[in-house]
Amino acid sequence: MKIKTLLLLSIAFLSLNAFADSDKKNSQTLDAPILLAPGYGPLTFEAPKAGSYTLPIYGEASDGKVINSLGSHKTLDELMGDKVVLLSFIYVTCNDVNGCPLSTSVFYKIKRRLAKAGLKDDLRLITLSFNPKHDTPDVMANYAKSLETKQTDWRFLTTASQKELRPILEGYNQTIQQEYSDDGESTGTFSHTLRVYLIDKHKKIRKIYSVRFLHPDILINDVKTLTLE
Repeated sequence: MKIKTLLLLSIAFLSLNAFADSDKKNSQTLDAPILLAPGYGPLTFEAPKAGSYTLPIYGEASDGKVINSLGSHKTLDELMGDKVVLLSFIYVTCNDVNGCPLSTSVFYKIKRRLAKAGLKDDLRLITLSFNPKHDTPDVMANYAKSLETKQTDWRFLTTASQKELRPILEGYNQTIQQEYSDDGESTGTFSHTLRVYLIDKHKKIRKIYSVRFLHPDILINDVKTLTLE
């Protein structure tokens, strides 16, 4: 799939008009709309007020060697500690509307609300690809450009190889499975469980969001809660 097409798809996801081709696994018809995850629409319940609750510690945030969209080699550890971090794992060619595009859409909505929420200097968004073969620094740079992230602390990362990616995925217990056709050829798609990690300034994981609770209102309140500790 060409990058231009992917960018158009991203815009479609963000405008909430997303529909997708049928998935062979669930036998959906071609013209059937996909049930969108809660993160695409208004929150259907009242989120707890920021600071009115505490967030448990789930463990240490894992380190690992990464490459940013400018081609500079970094470590995840270098990108943590000075701000609260929201970390998501994606691959650019993902066409599951409730998968990677969902986390990108939620991050995009958060990005647009940072100043109003008073979090512009307190939060860093990190999108890390788990498909380094395709998602090179240039690809990640184009992906970032499509989301108008120039004025936002939103980092788009990849790795040099699957070998360097593997310990990162293991550290966050993020399972990824590349899919193959019946004749053993790679389909270019991955089976994975969408997760987003909230990491505090002490590099502790404070929350892990699933599809059901990945909503900008919830994430913003959780980030505010950490800044009030």
